[in-house]
Parts: sequence; C-alpha cells; structure tokens
Amino acid sequence: KCDYEVTLIEKCSELYNIMNGFRMPWAIAGGWSIDLYLGEVTRDHSDIEIAILRDHQLAIREYLTGWDFKKVQGGKIITWSENEVLELPIHETYAEKVSEKIEILLNESDNDWWIYRRDSRIQREMKKTILITANGIPYLSPEITLLFKSKNSELKDEMDFENIVNFLNDEQKAWLQTSLKVVYNDHPWIKSLN
Repeated sequence: KCDYEVTLIEKCSELYNIMNGFRMPWAIAGGWSIDLYLGEVTRDHSDIEIAILRDHQLAIREYLTGWDFKKVQGGKIITWSENEVLELPIHETYAEKVSEKIEILLNESDNDWWIYRRDSRIQREMKKTILITANGIPYLSPEITLLFKSKNSELKDEMDFENIVNFLNDEQKAWLQTSLKVVYNDHPWIKSLN
C-alpha cells in the first residue's frame, strides 16, 4: 500500500474507533468522504469531520462523555452548554478532548429522509445518504458531499469534484445535477454531470 492509502485508513480508523460504539447514524463527511469513496487520499486535508442527524445531538454529547463541546454561532466558536438543543441555522459543532478534536456537523432529517439544510426541497433516502467501506467505516455519500461543496466552492472543492465525478454512477449524477439546478438554476458543475 502506498503512504496515502495507509494515511486514509489510519486517519479514518482513529475516528471510527472513537465513534464505533455510537448507536445512531453517523458518517465521515467533507473531503475525507470523497477519498473513502475512491479508496485513496487525493489531496491534503486540514481537518476531519463527521455528520450526524440533528435529532441525535444530545445522544452524541452523552456518548462522548468527558469531551468539551463548542458550537459555531454568528461566526464565533462558543461554548455549547449541556442540555442545550441547537436549532438551525446552527449546524457546526466541535468536540474536544486533550489533543483530539472532532468537527460534528448536524444534518436535517425526517424519518427515512435526509434533508438539505440550505433548501428543504432537496432530500435523499437515508439508505443512500451513508455508505460504508469494506472496513466498516461509514461516510457521507459523495453526491451529498459535493452538494455541500458547491456553495462558494474553493480550490479543494473543485479538486474533489474533478477527482470523483467520473466515478459516480448515473443515479448519483442525476440526483446531484437535479439538486444543483434546484439550488442555483445554473452552476458550472451541472454540465459536467451529463
């Protein structure tokens, strides 16, 4: 295995080992989810984040006993008080313990459907939202990751799109293309998904 593959497995396995006992749906998100789908590290990553359902926010606090929790509110990282239930627009939180830090992104849902927090018209069946590697590591499906990355996309987001677009199946491409049309009407990625 090349160093990149070892890094992918090691980095994501560390997080998996922390989260393995959490009985609610969760998934590695962001750029790492793209790499897990491809099975290789395609670029440098500055952080690692997970997605959970907003309904399970207190469950993860209970699960990560002894960790300190913060939330991003109004662009500032502040304390997330115990038993405080976070509502939209707050979706970005952090759990910290000694040298470990996990970014936890709260996702919207309704029963068996994942809902895009920026536009509730966009939904995805929960069973298509979280995929699992051969090693058992759950990750956010790439088409959903790309939808998040489509807003104000930076160089890393463009790289992620270019790296994975040809590996998406027809159904994933169609869902992403339709979703981009709903949100933006026009987006540079739409043509690439034909």
